[in-house]
Amino acid sequence: MSKLWEQMLLVPSVVRLTSRAPKDPSAAWDGYWRGIRTTGRSGDVLWDSGSQTELEQYTDAVLGHFNPALPVIDIGCGNGTNTRWLAGLFPRAFGIDVSVGAIALARREAAGLHNVEFLAMDATEPGAGKHLLESVGPANVFVRGVFHVLKPDQQASLATNLRTVVGNNGRVFLAETNFPGSSLAYLQELGATRRSMPRQLQRALENLPRPGHFGTQERHNTFPDSDWHLIADGPAHIEVTPMNANGHSQHVPGYFALLAGA
Repeated sequence: MSKLWEQMLLVPSVVRLTSRAPKDPSAAWDGYWRGIRTTGRSGDVLWDSGSQTELEQYTDAVLGHFNPALPVIDIGCGNGTNTRWLAGLFPRAFGIDVSVGAIALARREAAGLHNVEFLAMDATEPGAGKHLLESVGPANVFVRGVFHVLKPDQQASLATNLRTVVGNNGRVFLAETNFPGSSLAYLQELGATRRSMPRQLQRALENLPRPGHFGTQERHNTFPDSDWHLIADGPAHIEVTPMNANGHSQHVPGYFALLAGA
């Protein structure tokens, strides 16, 4: 059976699952996180692999370009896996997420760490950058897997807020999913078939906004040259929780960019 035909056979299941997702993105994310029972490599969260191999791709860039005198903000922190990693590299780390449920979970998982704080807020809202600047001060920013789930106007709004936060001395590092094929091919790549759907994938489809991809063109549209200077960009490997029978690591093609204010 051809891959294209197998993808078409996924359509009924995908339509059924996505029809359950709340229309309001903020409500969708909060409902998703409040239903999470386990995290990490074998947990419920599709993208929470906790992979040190993936993080090693980013370490040289953030250590080499983030001003160590500034705090670092993890946008879309979820349960705080990457925030805790950043707290091991920098004196202060802040995790930001639109979901109150995610922030509650992140605080529990970071218990005992004294240089980590978590804030519930929508970083795409107008004025969010000013609020963060007043609360945290100028900062470096880390973003993994946020822009590809936002609509273009939200992407632009988030970038505007980040420009306010980084000021003249901060930097932005982002890593995003950039799968080259269709959404059905993406689901198939992650292990979906017409007969079965990995539980992590099913949970995401039932609860969350439809993802897209974010690469060079999207970055250029979102971070205009008038406001931003591109320091580096290129391919990245985004690791997801294993959803195959053998438990081997699974990777999604991704894109990274390191930026400074113009």
